[in-house]
Amino acid sequence: QVQLVESGGGLVQAGGSLRLSCAASGRTFSSYTVGWFRQAPGKEREFVAVISMSGGYTNYADSVKGRFTISRDNAKNAVFLHMNSLNPEDTAVYYCAASSRIGGPNRASLYDYWGQGTQVTVSS
Repeated sequence: QVQLVESGGGLVQAGGSLRLSCAASGRTFSSYTVGWFRQAPGKEREFVAVISMSGGYTNYADSVKGRFTISRDNAKNAVFLHMNSLNPEDTAVYYCAASSRIGGPNRASLYDYWGQGTQVTVSS
């Protein structure tokens, strides 16, 4: 069982940066692949980024590649999403999720545990 809590969202101007955090409970956190997803109003939840159990593999959606960076600190049971060059299209609720699957899954259905989400709003 893993419980996830996101933080770090907020209101930022276009071109700005935010760092989201995902704090996890459970002693086996390093046994989970962790992904970030986002959902804008009226849209489906979409994949943003994923990091492997060890942190050695990462993958990103094309829309955020080069602007977002995912990282993790297993000693602190935490995963981070560094977001730069934000634009209004990045406005959404951001969720972190944990999966027992390897291979960097990018489908929400492959994730077992979800946080409650944190709102990111980018103004133009």
